[in-house]
Amino acid sequence: MRTIRILIIDDDKDICEYMQLLLSQSGYEVTAETDARAALELLKEEEFHVVILDIMMPELNGMELLERIRDFDSDIAIIIFTGYPSVDTAVTSMKYNVSDYIKKPFDVDEFNQTLEKILREKGLLTDPEEQLLATIGKNIRRMRKDRNLTLKQMSRRTGLSVSLLSQIERAESSASVSSLYKLARALDVKLTQLFGDY
Repeated sequence: MRTIRILIIDDDKDICEYMQLLLSQSGYEVTAETDARAALELLKEEEFHVVILDIMMPELNGMELLERIRDFDSDIAIIIFTGYPSVDTAVTSMKYNVSDYIKKPFDVDEFNQTLEKILREKGLLTDPEEQLLATIGKNIRRMRKDRNLTLKQMSRRTGLSVSLLSQIERAESSASVSSLYKLARALDVKLTQLFGDY
């Protein structure tokens, strides 16, 4: 699994140290920066996957920094971290497509779940097995649609239930080799074609 790099930008050294410790224990590579301008340069020079950004900072506040980051990187996941939430900063955050807006103090478990969810949405935290199931499901669905077959018709051809077929297509259930063989025969393709480019 690839290393996820996180940049924390907060003028409070204690928060930076706490967040570094917390995130490092979860296996992330963490850099903390208390100077907003230095953080901006760091983002331009190095590759990070997530930015955790405080709003209230001297010189360059979090909202200004957010705007500057978005000027050169529209995709990086940004989590706003603030002890002073307001409607204005929340609206601005949404405008600049932040991944989440979290109020300090925060619940550690909730924060970890939020971070994991963001990384999954960005495709940065995928389990190879999950990826394979999604690929197989997507290929089966595409081939079935290309042949104008309904789930009910596929069920009749394979002897598999509509419910199971639906779960396989949505990658909610892993298909047995026997089920995949039946699906390949019903779609008149080689078994390996269900795996696509995986």
